[in-house]
Amino acid sequence: MNNMVVSSLRWMAYPLTLIFGVFFYASLTHVGISIAIASFIAVIVCGACIVTALEIFLPYRKEWTPQPDEIKIDLMFMMLVQVGLPKILTIYCTLGLIHLVDMNELYLASTWPQHWPLWLQVLLMMLAADFFRYWLHRAMHTWVPLWSFHAVHHSVTKLYWLNVGRFHPIDKCLQFLFDVIPFIVLGVSQDVVMLYFVIYAINGFFQHSNIDVRLGWLNYIVSGPELHRWHHSKTVKQSNNNYGNNFIVWDLIFGTYFLPCDQAVKTLGVLNPDYPTGFLGQLKAPFIRGMDKPQ
Repeated sequence: MNNMVVSSLRWMAYPLTLIFGVFFYASLTHVGISIAIASFIAVIVCGACIVTALEIFLPYRKEWTPQPDEIKIDLMFMMLVQVGLPKILTIYCTLGLIHLVDMNELYLASTWPQHWPLWLQVLLMMLAADFFRYWLHRAMHTWVPLWSFHAVHHSVTKLYWLNVGRFHPIDKCLQFLFDVIPFIVLGVSQDVVMLYFVIYAINGFFQHSNIDVRLGWLNYIVSGPELHRWHHSKTVKQSNNNYGNNFIVWDLIFGTYFLPCDQAVKTLGVLNPDYPTGFLGQLKAPFIRGMDKPQ
């Protein structure tokens, strides 16, 4: 590829894909497609397809290219845990819960600023959700009962977008409780929640991607791949940082921001070299005492 094209892709791939995803989702809803289906299509097209193409043409590390067996396991996690549980089922459960809360007026009246512009409400939800997820994420790295489930996600030894879905179902359920439930009770609208899901998913794909991107000053705002690679380091002093989900602001405030400019991340994974790698083995691993310890 032309050097100028490569350089441009490194700097523009992340923001352009995210912006395109938001506008694509808005276009789908504008022509009458339901917000649940539109969010799913936008994530597949702008997340999975574009990010896959970028991993092929602009890899960060060629040795992180997944093998067929790894792809098979990650596909199982993606389809059964990431798509099945928190994408399709929880999207519709979310819409149903929003409807139930609205019908019975269970939300805290006048708490959520519904008069604000949509983009500003989404930004507020992202910042607030990230605050709750930040502390949950930190606890997952320090408290054994939570780490036993979260270790499944950190068991990967190479990063590429598909293993963003490698989570134990209990881990994903806890994340959902912090991501959505509080905001439904506060009266957040369906439009805000679905747009949040679109941004959340596309950013998550990029976060775990094997793409040689450069975010520059955006590394002080968003939790992108350059930061998140360090969070997956096998070196504990490096991995116990960068807990941010979408934004990195809470890491900056609470002292867990880590992005050295003079080195690159080395080995990824958990401390136990015998941690199971198969799908069923990883589902059972949290229930085996001493399988791995918090990082």
